[in-house]
Amino acid sequence: MNTQSLRLAFAAGALSILAGGLADAGPAEPTYPPEPVTSNTPPGTQDNFDVTYNVCRGTDPRCYHPWIQNRQNKVLLYTRTASPRHANLGPALAPGLNPPLTAANVVQNAIIKWMAEVGVAVDYTEDVQTLATQLAGLGTPPNGNYKAVIFISTSRDALWKHGTAIDPAQAKNTSTNAYLDHAKVSLRQFIRGGGGFVGVHNAFGTEYNWPWYEGLLGNANYYSHGPFQEGDVQTVAKSDSSTDALPARWHFKDEWYNLLPFPTNVKFLATVDESTLPAGAADVHPGHGSFHPVAWCQYYDGGRAWLTTLGHDAGAFTDGSSFPGQAYFKQLVVNGILSAMGNVPFCQ
Repeated sequence: MNTQSLRLAFAAGALSILAGGLADAGPAEPTYPPEPVTSNTPPGTQDNFDVTYNVCRGTDPRCYHPWIQNRQNKVLLYTRTASPRHANLGPALAPGLNPPLTAANVVQNAIIKWMAEVGVAVDYTEDVQTLATQLAGLGTPPNGNYKAVIFISTSRDALWKHGTAIDPAQAKNTSTNAYLDHAKVSLRQFIRGGGGFVGVHNAFGTEYNWPWYEGLLGNANYYSHGPFQEGDVQTVAKSDSSTDALPARWHFKDEWYNLLPFPTNVKFLATVDESTLPAGAADVHPGHGSFHPVAWCQYYDGGRAWLTTLGHDAGAFTDGSSFPGQAYFKQLVVNGILSAMGNVPFCQ
């Protein structure tokens, strides 16, 4: 193939990716139960393997693990903040699983209500040790039977066990339970076992210095945002279960996160039309011009990840509010969670 032909082929491929991501006509889900892993085979085909994050990002049966079919119809919501805290989360929650909520805990109340409407139970916590043990499947019977874990507006090192005295000679002090990266280990093992991950809004402002987590977000991270303002969301993946029945264009209000790095090897679901933002998208970062993604999905390290940068304001989580696009945002998030759980087709 001559140089001109190569350039044309590359351009066509790039346009195809931008139009709908890498998974528009993706491979069929592996059958369950999968074949046993009994040999030292490569972790994925060349197309599935990401050398940056050293993980499989695809559905090759040697590295994608659809083991979640045996799990309960339940998700675990995590909203811990280790620095800035969005107002829609309300006051910090008490330790443990499912502590009392107040009316000010808008996000937690909304997700519990929304998922109950589609027959899905929700446990919730802001206790890093509880997150770790729940995802690890400890206890009798095992309590890690979730189909997906949801991070909504967590912040900074939200998976680090802060404020616990440690014994310098031990990784874990049995008298204080100071296993400092237990949650990080449990989250990765949960995903590698075929679990689903949903990241909403400031989940992108979390664990900046953990490359594996950046890859889980789709090779993306929060960098900055423009003013909180109204704009038009464009549904760019009309064949996906998480965007089915959404209009091609719908009005919403958000901070419109700018990303660095820019997501790659994902299926793009929705973008914001920067030309509809009165104050523009820039804040140090120049914005993304004609293609500014706000939702996408991918297979990652054995599991599924569904992501959206939307969801800054309490009004977006308040049914019946006058917040622009609230019903469409709810539909996007609920269907995104269902797809990450495997209850509906994922990232087709």
